[in-house]
Amino acid sequence: MQLRDKVILITGASSGIGAAAARLFASEGAKVVLGARRKEALEKVAADVRGAGGEAEVVPGDVTDPDYAGELVERAEGRFGGLDGAFNNAGAVGSGTPVADTDQAAWDEVIATNLSAAYWAARAQIPALRKRGGGSMVFTTSFVGHTAGIPGMGAYAAAKSGVNGLVKTLAAELGAEGIRANALLPGGTRTGMAGDDASFHEWVASIHALKRMAEPDEIARAALFLIGPASSFVTGTAMLVDGGNSITKT
Repeated sequence: MQLRDKVILITGASSGIGAAAARLFASEGAKVVLGARRKEALEKVAADVRGAGGEAEVVPGDVTDPDYAGELVERAEGRFGGLDGAFNNAGAVGSGTPVADTDQAAWDEVIATNLSAAYWAARAQIPALRKRGGGSMVFTTSFVGHTAGIPGMGAYAAAKSGVNGLVKTLAAELGAEGIRANALLPGGTRTGMAGDDASFHEWVASIHALKRMAEPDEIARAALFLIGPASSFVTGTAMLVDGGNSITKT
């Protein structure tokens, strides 16, 4: 029970990595506050948590709304009495068009969802973590823009690289207060974001040393490490959980 009685906020919690993290964190004793746009899907994840004996609160909303980050924290404090950690996992890859063909609206949407949302989240979460005397923030970023460039993902790469930089600054600013900040960089993972094209999945698997894609639970377990006490001396890192993607050339 690594997270016994801890209150953990998770965004992007309606499916994929976020949903897997919600179930896993709750099984480790956490009280979870779940955020995402799709209320019905969120409620299903919360029902799974409650059915297994855990506690979950649902706060539907969009991370591109600057006020939403505050609403999530307010619910954590109002329902469970505080906030001990946050897995800022929501994201979007964008339209897949080359940079030269990406219009301003598409660029702005990807930056808002992935980078600005991380800033709004940190700004809302830090005061709550300070009240607890410390805590952990984990941000899902990507190997894209960190160890690889992939055509059509310019805005996504720029945004996720920006979050990696933000994490380092947060770690330096907050470490003395017992607040840790880390980035989690998954490899290709079988989520809704990856679609259901078998040939695409085969190509994604091929660029990993393990020659397969990750399951959401595998990434959630890495998030558990970063959010929990096992990583008590880890901060400011960009932790690759990429199945050897970054070292594969064949």
